[in-house]
Order: sequence, then C-alpha cells, then structure tokens
Amino acid sequence: MSKIIQKVKGTRDFYPQEMAQRQWLIEKLRVASEAFGYQQYDGPCLEQIDLYAAKSGEELVKEQAFVFEDRGGDPITLRPELTPTVSRMVASMQNQLTFPLRWWSFGPFWRYERPQKGRTREFFQWNIDQIGSDSVLADAELLAVAARFFREVGLTPEHVQLHVNDRELMNTELSKIGVTDAQKPEVLRLIDRLDKLPADVWDKLVLDAGLNETQLADLKTLFENKELWRNSERLVQVFQYLDDLGESAYISYDPRIIRGLDYYTGVVFEAHETEGEFRAILGGGHYADLVADVGGKPAPGVGFAMGDVVIMLVLEKYGLLPTDSIDPKTLFMTIFDEDCLPATLALLAELRQAGFKVVMSEIDRLGKQFRYADRIGVKRVLVLGPSEIEKGLVVVKDLATGDQQKVQRKDLISVLS
Repeated sequence: MSKIIQKVKGTRDFYPQEMAQRQWLIEKLRVASEAFGYQQYDGPCLEQIDLYAAKSGEELVKEQAFVFEDRGGDPITLRPELTPTVSRMVASMQNQLTFPLRWWSFGPFWRYERPQKGRTREFFQWNIDQIGSDSVLADAELLAVAARFFREVGLTPEHVQLHVNDRELMNTELSKIGVTDAQKPEVLRLIDRLDKLPADVWDKLVLDAGLNETQLADLKTLFENKELWRNSERLVQVFQYLDDLGESAYISYDPRIIRGLDYYTGVVFEAHETEGEFRAILGGGHYADLVADVGGKPAPGVGFAMGDVVIMLVLEKYGLLPTDSIDPKTLFMTIFDEDCLPATLALLAELRQAGFKVVMSEIDRLGKQFRYADRIGVKRVLVLGPSEIEKGLVVVKDLATGDQQKVQRKDLISVLS
C-alpha cells in the first residue's frame, strides 16, 4: 500500500522510549501502592453497560462509553472506569473475601471524548481502593498513598496539591442557603463544572436549576471560605491524621471539589498541578453504596483513579521523566570475528543466565558495533577477542566515560554486579 494506515483517533503509539516511561510509571505507582499493603488485581476490558448505568452518571453512559452489541445482541461496553467493576467483583465473592480489601490495578480504559491536550480516547489508569471500612483512617490512607506516589516520582508540594472536600459537608451547607434536596444533585454537578464553564454561563445554569440571585451569591461565598472544612468533623480528623503521617504539605482544602460521579458520598479529592496548566491529575473519594448497587451487601469504600496522560505531561513539564529507552544496566556484547563467535556466545549465555540483560549485534566492524550500542543507549560494552580468550580476560568499556578495563573471565559477573 502506498498510504500508511493511520492509528484510530484518540489512541497512541508507544515506541520503546514511551514504553520505557510507562513501565517506569507503573513501577512507581506499584511502590506507592504496595508500601501500604495493597494487592494488585484486574477485571475484564468488556462489561455490560447496565453496570455503569447504575451509578456512573448519565453523561458517562450515554456520551462517553463505547457501546456496541455483541453477536448475541446484548449491549456491552469497553470499560470507561473500574470502580463499578471492582464493586461487581466484590459482590460476586463477598462471603469469601477478608475485609477491608486493599486492591490496586493499572490497565487500559476507553472513553469517547474529543481528543485534546491531557485527554485521549484510549488511556491507562491507576485504580486503588480500600473496600469494607468506613473509617476516617481509610480516607486519610488513600490520600497518603497519593502523596507517597508524588514523592516517588519527584513531584513536591510546590508542584502538586491534593485538594480535599466533603460532600456531606457541602450538602449541609447547601441546605443552610435554602437549596432543596431535589435541587442538590444538579447544583453539585454544576459545582463540579465551575472551572470548566464561563462565569456568566455557569451563573445562568445555577439560576436555571431553581436557585435565586441571593442563593447564587451565597453559593459563591461558600467557595471563598477556605476554613469551611472546620465544620466537618470527618475532615478535621482526616487532616489531623495526614499531619501525623507527615503528608500534610501535599494537602489543602477546596470547597469547589465535588467530583461529578454520582456514587461519591463523603470525602472527595483531586490532585492538581499548582500552576493550573493541566486538568486534574487524579481524583477519588468515599463511596457507600456501590457494592450494594450491583447486587452485593453494603460495603463502604474509598479510592481514586489516575490516568497516565496528564501525569506524564506534568512529569515532562518538570523534567522528571526518564530519558533512557533501554535499561541503563543493559550490556552490549560485541562479536570480534567469526572465530571468536563460539566463545562469545558461551559468555553471552552465561551472563543472561546470571540475570543480565545483554544485547548482541551481528558480526561487523567493532567500531560500527560500538556506534550502534551508543545509539541505542547501552553504556557498557564487552569485547572478547582472540587475545582475551587466550588469557582468560574480557574487556569492559564504559561508553559514557571512555574508560575500559580488562577483567578476569571468572570474575566478570561479580565485577559487573
């Protein structure tokens, strides 16, 4: 074909450089998750659309999900998020599980959205939940996990902040300014969209939801009250626990944080880059009814999700992404000539058996092999020529410094280690 077929809109190609960065990210979030005792799990990439219709919100189901019929005519979807899936998994095995559960996962998700900076249609996401505990400590722990992750990747409190609020607190405060229970769901959704709409458009939508001008002014006053958290006993405890854990520098209160998904019932939070250049890095909160909504017994939980797109943009901005597309510990085994090939292959096999990652080029001039090793990012090169074979030596050269040394063949593995 004369024309290269393009990738599907909103998807990404991961060349070795990008793949190395993704694997680095996975390792960092693994360290953060497992430091708190969370276990890895996963669910299917295909689910019945009814699973999301229960609690994820009308916008996600009708506008963002990739929905299609299988060959049997049943409507299914590529998973747009994981919380309903984990709730279904818990409900299916509820009597055999030991609570509270501490689970984490990283995998692909799909949403039919307009691709733009920080947003794609196919993305990878870290999901982490503690299920079966209604304790304030659970809320604090998940925030501490997020803070630990930021520290692992080199993001400081000057780079990112975890903004926290309490939906129960906001429900109470909305009642104080006369917002009815019937109006609250729409008002809460509008608060979640506060930074996404022009001010005049947002004001009109609030008035269209049934509030009057006085209530609109009172609502804006709530957003300016950075001490409002003191009215929430739960938030007071959460902030105290995070202070005790040494993570308070990453935490700040923001009454505008609501989280648009319908299933959040208590503490909610989002992480944002402090200069405001990007969308939320991660978001999550406390939920009470999800497991029951999919047929199980009530089991409260708290968790958050972080897509890979925005966090990679933030890390790139601050120069924190690794630049190597190959493991820096990888070795390059040259081939001196055809006669040396059997001894070279024997050494190569021994090194790989000992756990080393070793690249070998095809037989060519040594200078060309060295240049190839340098171009693919390998820094340590091994040479085994006729003289070295005869004397039981191996030459180890550092391409970064130009230094080289002759090592006894029997000592090579310990020296390289």
